[in-house]
Amino acid sequence: MKRKINCETARNFSVEKALEKLGHFPKKTTEKEAWFLSPFRSETQASFKVSRTKNRWYDHGEGIGGNVIDLVCKILKCPINETLEFLNDGIAKSSVKQQHILNSNNGRIEIIKVQDIRHPALIQYLNSRGISTTIAKTYCKEVWYRCKRSQFFAIGLKNNKGGWELRNKIFKNSSSPKSYTYIQNNNKQLIILEGMFDLLSLATLDDNLLKPSDILVLNSISFINVIEKYISKYVLVHLYLDNDTAGKKVTQNLINKYKHVIDKSSSYKNYKDLNDLLSHEMSQKRS
Repeated sequence: MKRKINCETARNFSVEKALEKLGHFPKKTTEKEAWFLSPFRSETQASFKVSRTKNRWYDHGEGIGGNVIDLVCKILKCPINETLEFLNDGIAKSSVKQQHILNSNNGRIEIIKVQDIRHPALIQYLNSRGISTTIAKTYCKEVWYRCKRSQFFAIGLKNNKGGWELRNKIFKNSSSPKSYTYIQNNNKQLIILEGMFDLLSLATLDDNLLKPSDILVLNSISFINVIEKYISKYVLVHLYLDNDTAGKKVTQNLINKYKHVIDKSSSYKNYKDLNDLLSHEMSQKRS
């Protein structure tokens, strides 16, 4: 059973992670600060500052700031109890051990329709993360779903059990049953990635790497033990896992265990993941 958090605990939740969960990503970062386009209005110059040392935010355009609870309340226009629930889910998602808890929420999602990606908001969201519609359509669909009596739409990646990983600018969701995504092309090489946008980012950065490979998207690092049975079937396995504690631990365990497993995270060693690298390259081209 998930342990509920109080306001004091919730204030320790990273403002940056909360913004990422809500679909906002930094335009510029330093050791002490991260700068975003304001989530409260349309702008071209980042005026929304997050202090990484104090875990506080300040919107220079509106002259307001606060902690992570203030931020989520304002963005989602919801009361504190709903904000705590939102942050509690976020804390659970960041923990591999608690990953199975998400499945209790997934049952509330009802898939309404699945179609080719065409909604302007989803295309804009993909473009904001450096992904073209053409590449997204190769692997993903536009999925409409119902949750808590409300209807939503998202970019969807289907998993091996028929469930969907769902992403849009506001939320990360998944429908039951939760599982990994295994794309088989009868190749001798396997590429293992952590999430949907890792796959789309790698396809954007160098599609030639994917063409001679089968592809396995974990959709949760906790599925690594489930998919390990496939590793021995390939001549070569490339790992593109996140540069965080969980990703590095899994990578080290696998390369120690299998001689034909290669860690490819050095190609984005200064970034959290492949999409973080892609976003940086995008910003460099624009500047």
